[in-house]
Amino acid sequence: MARRSGNRKTGNRARLRLFAALLLVAVLAAGYAWWHMRGWNPDRGDYAVQGLEVGAEDGRIDWRAARAIGADFAYIDASASAFARDPRFVGNLEAAKKAGVQAGAVHRYDPCQPADKQAANFVTVVPRDAKLLPPAVELDLLADQCPVAVSDAKVESELMTFINQLETHTGKPTILKVTPAFEERYGITARLDRNLWLVRDRFQPDYAGRPWTMWTANTSLATEAAAEPLRWVVVQP
Repeated sequence: MARRSGNRKTGNRARLRLFAALLLVAVLAAGYAWWHMRGWNPDRGDYAVQGLEVGAEDGRIDWRAARAIGADFAYIDASASAFARDPRFVGNLEAAKKAGVQAGAVHRYDPCQPADKQAANFVTVVPRDAKLLPPAVELDLLADQCPVAVSDAKVESELMTFINQLETHTGKPTILKVTPAFEERYGITARLDRNLWLVRDRFQPDYAGRPWTMWTANTSLATEAAAEPLRWVVVQP
């Protein structure tokens, strides 16, 4: 009986050692993946035009350094919903221009708020300037949490109204920055004929069901251009 008990204890210790070894391997693999992503961006041979998206949460951007590391363009967070505005938009826009980085504006769309109010917010922040890149509309918020129920049909119709008003202001077609969750919920890419901007770290996104124009390939790229990791974006060749 004592020998059998000793065998069980030995077996338990062996299993614990195996578990600890597997856990260590998993931790090391996760750490390597995190480290690799912080310094990774797609090859220039595959994507000749590359840039970044920035907002107030990224802090101060060294735009000359951004240009030096290969940012050909920048999309700058400008407004969100009906009232929110990025406090760094104007400064980022002017500094990007001075550094020779082409710039465009991003609005984060809120399906809970009327299209007219959101368009007025964007127009107040973003100047009518033919040199700006086409405006981008970020679609990640769902109507499921709105205080007043909003139907799927209403989400689509209001979004189309908002897009039309943006395009009237800028004179350029919008780009739809669609997240996987928004696409899964509304299937918007099959309904609105606009260029797409998709998001997926490291691997090319395919959740839209049709070709994309822009791709956020790394949401946490560490560079000398900012203290915080940046969102790195490439353009389909």
